[in-house]
Amino acid sequence: MNEIIVKEDIKIENMIYVIRGKQVILDSDLANLYECKNGTKTINQAVNRHKERFPEDFCFKLTYEEYGILKSQFATSNV
Repeated sequence: MNEIIVKEDIKIENMIYVIRGKQVILDSDLANLYECKNGTKTINQAVNRHKERFPEDFCFKLTYEEYGILKSQFATSNV
């Protein structure tokens, strides 16, 4: 059975963004939550290996423009 990771210093609500009208959590934030030693590589490998568990509308890649917008939000964030 999977363990539940409790981290009191992390607020998940601060990791949720609205992109393309959907609430999303970035792979980098998931890797941080699950303490993946290889970072996003581990998360993305799991998605690629288990495509039947991750429907197309469940995950997507950001466009270059979306990445730029999100990056600018990080720069101006007080989080």
